Amino acid sequence: MPTWTPLPQLGQFQFEPQSLAVHWPRLHLGDAEPLPADPDVLHAWVLFHNGQFQEAAAAGLKAGGAGITAANKATGVYATYVEKKEKTRLELLMTVARRAEAQATQEANNPSAWYWHGCALGRYSQGISVAKALAQGLGGKVKEALERTIKLQPRHADAYTALGAFHAEVIDKVGSLIGGMTYGTKKEVGLKMFQEAMKINPASAICMVERANGLLMLEGDKKMSEATRLYEQAAACTPMDAMEWLHVELAKAELAG
Repeated sequence: MPTWTPLPQLGQFQFEPQSLAVHWPRLHLGDAEPLPADPDVLHAWVLFHNGQFQEAAAAGLKAGGAGITAANKATGVYATYVEKKEKTRLELLMTVARRAEAQATQEANNPSAWYWHGCALGRYSQGISVAKALAQGLGGKVKEALERTIKLQPRHADAYTALGAFHAEVIDKVGSLIGGMTYGTKKEVGLKMFQEAMKINPASAICMVERANGLLMLEGDKKMSEATRLYEQAAACTPMDAMEWLHVELAKAELAG
């Protein structure tokens, strides 16, 4: 396997099992992932939160079981925010989507498995173009997986965010009428999903960024000032781990762009 690009701020976050356990509720407010009892799985999460994504993915796969979720999140986050080569990024996202689908087949009541299947397919769809993804039938799979996640875990803020983004992206690309008739997307549902995510995880930079993007897609320029305010709030967040650092940097990039 090719070596993944290391994060520029590697070493800034230095969790170990004990400190991670203490901060676990705050760090996993977005995905409601339970603190693992298996020390090998916890080790994979330590690597993830410290920004050692490739090592975290390998450790999670080696641990198996709940470690698959750690591997999927490490791979998904790396592919979305760090990997520069589009071909590699898409391959990694599809790897996550397939691995999570297999996990969901084995563990039908595992919300994280459904989430990563839907989220990775959603990110993959953005990469190949939403219109092309819809033509390939991926839209229904993304929507179904994310709705299943929320049904299994009603406090999965990341799933609400991703589902809000799905509604916004589809409506932005094909319009409200076709989006509603063909893909079941609605502007009011998309806006509600972003609101629900913010209720659960109000200090999340990525919730703010995705909500801002969604507002612009669903409401247009009349929401520019609100979107800018959300980007500014996200950029001012203090990251607790490597993933949050990437989210804050994304917010800064939105403002700069």
